[in-house]
Amino acid sequence: MSLLTLSPRGLYCAAADCYIDPWAPVPRALITHAHGDHLTWGCERYLVSAEGEGVSRERLGQWAAGLESVPYGDTRVINGVTVSFHPAGHILGSAQIRLEYQGEVWVVSGDYKTDPDPTCAPWEPVRCHTFITESTFGLPIYRWPSQQRVFDDINAWWSQNASDGQVSLLYGYALGKAQRLLAGLDPSIGPILTHGAVERMTQVYRDGGVRMPDTTYALAAAKSPAWARAIVVAPPSTDGSTWARRFGSTRAAFASGWMRVRGARRRRGVDAGFTLSDHVDWPQLLDAIGATGAERVWVTHGFTGPVVQWLRDQGLEAQAIPTRYEGERDDGEVT
Repeated sequence: MSLLTLSPRGLYCAAADCYIDPWAPVPRALITHAHGDHLTWGCERYLVSAEGEGVSRERLGQWAAGLESVPYGDTRVINGVTVSFHPAGHILGSAQIRLEYQGEVWVVSGDYKTDPDPTCAPWEPVRCHTFITESTFGLPIYRWPSQQRVFDDINAWWSQNASDGQVSLLYGYALGKAQRLLAGLDPSIGPILTHGAVERMTQVYRDGGVRMPDTTYALAAAKSPAWARAIVVAPPSTDGSTWARRFGSTRAAFASGWMRVRGARRRRGVDAGFTLSDHVDWPQLLDAIGATGAERVWVTHGFTGPVVQWLRDQGLEAQAIPTRYEGERDDGEVT
Protein backbone atom coordinates (compact mmCIF):
# COMPACT_ATOMS: atom_id res chain seq x y z
CA MET A 1 0.00 0.00 0.00
CA SER A 2 1.26 3.47 -0.88
CA LEU A 3 -0.18 5.90 1.65
CA LEU A 4 1.30 8.84 -0.24
CA THR A 5 1.56 9.38 -3.98
CA LEU A 6 3.14 12.11 -6.09
CA SER A 7 0.59 14.25 -7.90
CA PRO A 8 0.86 17.37 -10.10
CA ARG A 9 0.33 19.42 -6.90
CA GLY A 10 2.83 17.50 -4.78
CA LEU A 11 2.59 14.71 -2.21
CA TYR A 12 -1.02 13.53 -1.86
CA CYS A 13 -2.65 11.30 0.73
CA ALA A 14 -5.82 9.92 -0.86
CA ALA A 15 -7.08 8.30 2.34
CA ALA A 16 -7.06 11.65 4.17
CA ASP A 17 -7.69 13.70 1.03
CA CYS A 18 -4.91 16.12 1.87
CA TYR A 19 -1.56 17.29 0.50
CA ILE A 20 1.76 17.75 2.27
CA ASP A 21 3.66 20.93 1.32
CA PRO A 22 1.69 21.28 -1.95
CA TRP A 23 3.12 23.16 -4.89
CA ALA A 24 -0.19 24.86 -5.73
CA PRO A 25 -3.35 25.84 -3.82
CA VAL A 26 -5.36 22.83 -2.58
CA PRO A 27 -8.40 22.36 -0.29
CA ARG A 28 -6.38 20.91 2.63
CA ALA A 29 -2.63 21.24 3.20
CA LEU A 30 -0.39 19.82 5.92
CA ILE A 31 2.69 22.04 6.17
CA THR A 32 6.13 21.04 7.45
CA HIS A 33 7.35 24.63 7.90
CA ALA A 34 6.87 28.22 6.79
CA HIS A 35 9.55 28.65 4.12
CA GLY A 36 8.15 29.71 0.77
CA ASP A 37 9.05 26.47 -1.01
CA HIS A 38 6.92 24.50 1.47
CA LEU A 39 4.12 26.91 2.44
CA THR A 40 1.98 27.68 -0.60
CA TRP A 41 -0.36 30.65 -0.56
CA GLY A 42 -4.05 30.22 -1.42
CA CYS A 43 -5.00 26.89 0.20
CA GLU A 44 -8.43 26.69 1.84
CA ARG A 45 -7.22 24.94 5.02
CA TYR A 46 -3.79 24.55 6.59
CA LEU A 47 -2.55 22.41 9.44
CA VAL A 48 0.82 23.32 11.01
CA SER A 49 2.62 22.70 14.28
CA ALA A 50 1.54 24.93 17.17
CA GLU A 51 5.12 26.17 17.47
CA GLY A 52 5.04 27.21 13.81
CA GLU A 53 1.70 28.97 13.89
CA GLY A 54 3.15 32.46 14.40
CA VAL A 55 5.62 32.38 11.51
CA SER A 56 3.02 30.68 9.29
CA ARG A 57 0.46 33.40 9.97
CA GLU A 58 3.08 36.07 9.28
CA ARG A 59 3.91 34.47 5.92
CA LEU A 60 0.34 33.67 4.85
CA GLY A 61 -1.16 37.08 5.56
CA GLN A 62 -4.70 37.13 4.14
CA TRP A 63 -4.62 33.36 3.61
CA ALA A 64 -4.17 32.61 7.30
CA ALA A 65 -7.92 32.47 8.01
CA GLY A 66 -7.99 28.75 7.27
CA LEU A 67 -4.97 27.92 9.44
CA GLU A 68 -5.12 25.47 12.37
CA SER A 69 -2.30 24.12 14.51
CA VAL A 70 -1.51 21.09 16.64
CA PRO A 71 1.21 20.74 19.32
CA TYR A 72 4.15 18.46 18.66
CA GLY A 73 3.22 14.85 19.37
CA ASP A 74 -0.54 15.37 19.56
CA THR A 75 -2.65 13.51 17.03
CA ARG A 76 -5.35 14.56 14.63
CA VAL A 77 -7.48 11.95 12.82
CA ILE A 78 -8.43 12.90 9.27
CA ASN A 79 -10.75 10.43 7.51
CA GLY A 80 -9.25 7.58 9.48
CA VAL A 81 -5.61 8.65 9.01
CA THR A 82 -3.82 9.53 12.24
CA VAL A 83 -1.62 12.58 11.72
CA SER A 84 0.97 14.06 14.08
CA PHE A 85 3.76 16.64 13.90
CA HIS A 86 7.25 16.06 15.34
CA PRO A 87 10.23 18.45 15.67
CA ALA A 88 12.47 18.73 12.61
CA GLY A 89 15.05 21.17 14.02
CA HIS A 90 15.11 23.25 10.81
CA ILE A 91 13.49 26.54 11.90
CA LEU A 92 10.93 27.62 14.50
CA GLY A 93 7.94 25.28 14.25
CA SER A 94 9.44 23.04 11.57
CA ALA A 95 7.96 19.56 11.69
CA GLN A 96 8.19 16.06 10.38
CA ILE A 97 4.70 14.87 9.52
CA ARG A 98 3.76 11.33 10.56
CA LEU A 99 0.79 9.56 8.98
CA GLU A 100 -0.55 6.21 10.17
CA TYR A 101 -3.22 4.24 8.35
CA GLN A 102 -4.16 0.53 8.53
CA GLY A 103 -0.91 -0.37 10.27
CA GLU A 104 1.37 1.56 7.89
CA VAL A 105 3.43 4.52 9.14
CA TRP A 106 4.89 7.10 6.79
CA VAL A 107 6.95 10.14 7.81
CA VAL A 108 7.67 13.20 5.67
CA SER A 109 10.79 14.98 6.93
CA GLY A 110 10.37 18.37 5.32
CA ASP A 111 13.69 20.19 5.81
CA TYR A 112 15.61 19.18 8.92
CA LYS A 113 18.88 19.35 10.79
CA THR A 114 20.25 17.46 13.76
CA ASP A 115 22.73 20.14 14.91
CA PRO A 116 21.73 22.02 18.09
CA ASP A 117 19.92 25.31 17.61
CA PRO A 118 18.61 27.47 20.47
CA THR A 119 15.98 29.04 18.24
CA CYS A 120 13.89 25.91 17.61
CA ALA A 121 12.98 22.51 19.04
CA PRO A 122 15.59 19.81 18.30
CA TRP A 123 15.02 17.11 15.68
CA GLU A 124 13.61 13.85 16.97
CA PRO A 125 13.77 10.48 15.16
CA VAL A 126 10.33 9.10 14.30
CA ARG A 127 10.08 5.37 13.63
CA CYS A 128 8.26 4.47 10.43
CA HIS A 129 7.96 2.02 7.56
CA THR A 130 8.52 4.66 4.87
CA PHE A 131 10.57 7.82 5.28
CA ILE A 132 10.49 10.69 2.78
CA THR A 133 13.68 12.68 3.29
CA GLU A 134 15.21 15.81 1.87
CA SER A 135 18.77 15.57 0.51
CA THR A 136 19.77 19.21 0.02
CA PHE A 137 23.38 18.43 0.91
CA GLY A 138 23.37 14.76 0.00
CA LEU A 139 27.01 14.45 -1.07
CA PRO A 140 29.96 13.15 1.00
CA ILE A 141 31.80 16.49 0.62
CA TYR A 142 29.24 18.19 2.85
CA ARG A 143 30.36 17.83 6.48
CA TRP A 144 29.66 20.71 8.83
CA PRO A 145 32.21 22.20 11.23
CA SER A 146 31.10 22.58 14.83
CA GLN A 147 28.54 25.32 15.39
CA GLN A 148 30.67 26.89 18.13
CA ARG A 149 33.63 27.18 15.78
CA VAL A 150 31.47 28.86 13.14
CA PHE A 151 30.12 31.45 15.56
CA ASP A 152 33.59 32.06 16.96
CA ASP A 153 34.73 32.79 13.39
CA ILE A 154 31.75 35.07 12.71
CA ASN A 155 32.32 37.09 15.87
CA ALA A 156 36.07 37.34 15.22
CA TRP A 157 35.33 38.59 11.68
CA TRP A 158 32.86 41.15 13.02
CA SER A 159 35.29 42.28 15.74
CA GLN A 160 38.09 42.79 13.20
CA ASN A 161 35.80 44.76 10.90
CA ALA A 162 34.68 46.93 13.85
CA SER A 163 38.32 47.66 14.71
CA ASP A 164 38.92 48.65 11.09
CA GLY A 165 35.89 50.95 11.01
CA GLN A 166 34.04 48.73 8.54
CA VAL A 167 30.34 47.94 8.92
CA SER A 168 29.74 44.17 8.75
CA LEU A 169 26.97 42.95 6.44
CA LEU A 170 25.99 39.38 7.32
CA TYR A 171 23.63 37.72 4.87
CA GLY A 172 21.23 34.93 5.87
CA TYR A 173 17.67 34.05 4.92
CA ALA A 174 15.11 36.21 6.70
CA LEU A 175 13.27 33.31 8.33
CA GLY A 176 15.30 30.81 10.34
CA LYS A 177 18.88 31.43 9.30
CA ALA A 178 18.83 35.09 10.34
CA GLN A 179 17.48 34.27 13.81
CA ARG A 180 20.04 31.50 14.28
CA LEU A 181 22.77 33.98 13.35
CA LEU A 182 21.42 36.59 15.75
CA ALA A 183 21.37 34.05 18.58
CA GLY A 184 25.09 33.37 18.05
CA LEU A 185 26.32 36.97 17.83
CA ASP A 186 28.27 38.65 20.64
CA PRO A 187 26.44 41.95 21.38
CA SER A 188 29.47 43.31 23.26
CA ILE A 189 31.23 43.89 19.90
CA GLY A 190 28.80 46.54 18.68
CA PRO A 191 25.21 47.38 17.64
CA ILE A 192 23.13 44.73 15.84
CA LEU A 193 21.01 46.15 13.03
CA THR A 194 18.48 44.26 10.95
CA HIS A 195 16.77 44.46 7.60
CA GLY A 196 12.99 44.91 7.85
CA ALA A 197 12.21 41.32 6.77
CA VAL A 198 14.62 39.98 9.39
CA GLU A 199 13.23 42.27 12.10
CA ARG A 200 9.63 41.20 11.43
CA MET A 201 10.45 37.51 11.65
CA THR A 202 12.66 38.04 14.69
CA GLN A 203 9.76 39.69 16.49
CA VAL A 204 7.62 36.62 15.75
CA TYR A 205 10.36 34.48 17.29
CA ARG A 206 10.37 36.72 20.37
CA ASP A 207 6.59 36.48 20.59
CA GLY A 208 7.02 32.69 20.52
CA GLY A 209 9.31 32.79 23.56
CA VAL A 210 12.65 32.48 21.75
CA ARG A 211 15.40 34.61 23.30
CA MET A 212 17.04 37.02 20.87
CA PRO A 213 19.65 39.74 21.43
CA ASP A 214 18.57 43.36 21.24
CA THR A 215 18.33 44.51 17.64
CA THR A 216 17.47 47.75 15.87
CA TYR A 217 15.63 48.03 12.58
CA ALA A 218 18.34 49.45 10.34
CA LEU A 219 16.24 52.16 8.71
CA ALA A 220 15.07 53.39 12.12
CA ALA A 221 18.62 53.61 13.51
CA ALA A 222 20.05 57.11 13.72
CA LYS A 223 23.32 57.21 11.81
CA SER A 224 26.16 57.75 14.26
CA PRO A 225 29.83 56.91 14.82
CA ALA A 226 28.62 53.69 16.47
CA TRP A 227 27.62 52.45 13.00
CA ALA A 228 31.26 51.73 12.27
CA ARG A 229 31.10 48.90 14.83
CA ALA A 230 27.73 47.58 13.71
CA ILE A 231 26.76 44.29 12.15
CA VAL A 232 23.76 44.29 9.83
CA VAL A 233 21.84 41.02 9.36
CA ALA A 234 19.97 41.01 6.07
CA PRO A 235 18.60 38.65 3.38
CA PRO A 236 21.07 37.63 0.63
CA SER A 237 18.93 39.36 -1.99
CA THR A 238 20.02 42.75 -0.62
CA ASP A 239 23.70 42.13 -1.47
CA GLY A 240 24.93 44.95 -3.72
CA SER A 241 21.62 46.80 -3.54
CA THR A 242 20.97 50.48 -2.86
CA TRP A 243 19.74 49.37 0.57
CA ALA A 244 23.10 47.80 1.41
CA ARG A 245 25.12 50.71 0.04
CA ARG A 246 23.56 53.11 2.54
CA PHE A 247 25.95 51.78 5.20
CA GLY A 248 29.03 53.20 3.50
CA SER A 249 32.29 51.31 3.90
CA THR A 250 31.37 47.67 4.50
CA ARG A 251 32.56 44.09 4.42
CA ALA A 252 30.08 41.37 3.54
CA ALA A 253 29.73 37.69 4.44
CA PHE A 254 27.25 34.96 3.60
CA ALA A 255 26.26 32.13 5.96
CA SER A 256 25.20 28.95 4.18
CA GLY A 257 26.01 25.29 3.76
CA TRP A 258 27.13 26.13 0.23
CA MET A 259 30.14 27.92 1.72
CA ARG A 260 31.60 24.46 2.37
CA VAL A 261 32.56 24.23 -1.32
CA ARG A 262 35.65 26.06 -2.49
CA GLY A 263 34.74 28.84 -4.89
CA ALA A 264 31.23 29.42 -3.54
CA ARG A 265 32.30 32.57 -1.70
CA ARG A 266 33.93 33.91 -4.85
CA ARG A 267 30.79 33.26 -6.87
CA ARG A 268 28.73 35.09 -4.26
CA GLY A 269 31.13 38.04 -4.45
CA VAL A 270 31.43 38.45 -0.66
CA ASP A 271 34.46 39.01 1.55
CA ALA A 272 33.85 36.01 3.80
CA GLY A 273 31.80 32.84 3.85
CA PHE A 274 30.69 30.85 6.89
CA THR A 275 29.53 27.24 6.66
CA LEU A 276 26.28 27.25 8.59
CA SER A 277 23.34 25.24 7.30
CA ASP A 278 19.87 24.50 8.58
CA HIS A 279 19.97 21.12 6.83
CA VAL A 280 21.74 17.86 7.67
CA ASP A 281 25.16 17.16 6.17
CA TRP A 282 26.06 13.81 4.59
CA PRO A 283 26.80 11.77 7.75
CA GLN A 284 23.91 13.36 9.65
CA LEU A 285 21.55 12.53 6.79
CA LEU A 286 22.54 8.87 6.76
CA ASP A 287 22.37 8.63 10.56
CA ALA A 288 18.93 10.26 10.61
CA ILE A 289 17.57 7.86 7.99
CA GLY A 290 18.94 4.92 9.97
CA ALA A 291 17.33 6.19 13.17
CA THR A 292 13.85 5.98 11.61
CA GLY A 293 14.17 2.22 11.02
CA ALA A 294 12.47 2.73 7.65
CA GLU A 295 12.49 -0.13 5.15
CA ARG A 296 11.60 2.17 2.26
CA VAL A 297 13.05 5.64 1.66
CA TRP A 298 11.95 8.26 -0.84
CA VAL A 299 14.57 10.94 -1.44
CA THR A 300 13.82 14.45 -2.69
CA HIS A 301 14.92 18.10 -2.73
CA GLY A 302 18.65 17.97 -3.49
CA PHE A 303 21.33 15.47 -4.48
CA THR A 304 18.96 12.52 -4.66
CA GLY A 305 21.05 10.16 -6.82
CA PRO A 306 24.00 9.57 -4.47
CA VAL A 307 21.71 9.12 -1.47
CA VAL A 308 19.48 6.62 -3.28
CA GLN A 309 22.51 4.62 -4.46
CA TRP A 310 24.02 4.54 -0.95
CA LEU A 311 20.73 3.34 0.55
CA ARG A 312 20.31 0.64 -2.08
CA ASP A 313 23.84 -0.54 -1.37
CA GLN A 314 22.72 -0.99 2.25
CA GLY A 315 19.84 -3.20 1.14
CA LEU A 316 17.05 -0.63 1.53
CA GLU A 317 14.30 0.05 -0.97
CA ALA A 318 15.02 3.61 -2.14
CA GLN A 319 13.92 5.89 -4.94
CA ALA A 320 14.13 9.55 -5.90
CA ILE A 321 10.99 11.64 -6.24
CA PRO A 322 10.95 15.01 -8.00
CA THR A 323 10.31 18.41 -6.47
CA ARG A 324 9.88 21.87 -7.92
CA TYR A 325 12.48 23.23 -5.53
CA GLU A 326 16.16 22.44 -5.01
CA GLY A 327 18.78 23.49 -2.48
CA GLU A 328 18.97 25.73 0.56
CA ARG A 329 16.62 28.59 -0.12
CA ASP A 330 13.58 30.45 1.07
CA ASP A 331 11.57 31.32 -2.04
CA GLY A 332 9.13 33.36 0.01
CA GLU A 333 11.82 35.76 1.21
CA VAL A 334 10.47 39.26 1.67
CA THR A 335 12.96 42.01 0.96
